[in-house]
Amino acid sequence: MDYFFILVLVGGYLIGSIPFGLLLTKAAGLGDIRTIGSGNIGATNVLRTGNKKLALLTLLLDGGKGAVAILLLLGSMPQPLTDQFMLDANAPYVFALSVGLAAILGHCFPLWLRFKGGKGVATTLGVLLSAVPLTGVIACAVWLLSAFLSRFSSLSALLATLSAPLSAYFLYGPAAAALCALIALLVWGKHHQNIRRLLKGEEPRIGRKS
Repeated sequence: MDYFFILVLVGGYLIGSIPFGLLLTKAAGLGDIRTIGSGNIGATNVLRTGNKKLALLTLLLDGGKGAVAILLLLGSMPQPLTDQFMLDANAPYVFALSVGLAAILGHCFPLWLRFKGGKGVATTLGVLLSAVPLTGVIACAVWLLSAFLSRFSSLSALLATLSAPLSAYFLYGPAAAALCALIALLVWGKHHQNIRRLLKGEEPRIGRKS
């Protein structure tokens, strides 16, 4: 079990570390996305190139790799372990969130980019939708509502991830909520510069080019 769990977490990290934003912008002839805007490899910074289709594709792929990591690696679980997990109704959610957290860490700190990656928002939403679906839907709704009202991607991400441990506690139990809280802390930590700019009124709004 211990070795299997470690291998699964490593697999989740490696899947999450695929830098789609960087790969897509280079393939499209837009150069290195890390040299413009915030320097982030995520969809929001890709949007600052003015290429909305590429930004949407980045968003879908970054979110999708979190979901794929969970679904693919959970599918590899041996049947005895699956039967064992069925004894605890909340255990599958905890296992899935653990794999998802590894994928988010891969996106934020990819080995291939000297551990300088994105901020993990899209990957987090993909993880939540796959691991704890109702919590994921609530987080996406919070993001969309905040983005519509404020036009701040960073603020929307902060509020969406903040909602995750709260809803997970009531829907999936305290262990799942604790993992969602760790994910939220990671995302908030990656947004420390955005938080400073928000407080100073200097944060760029969604769609602004750099």
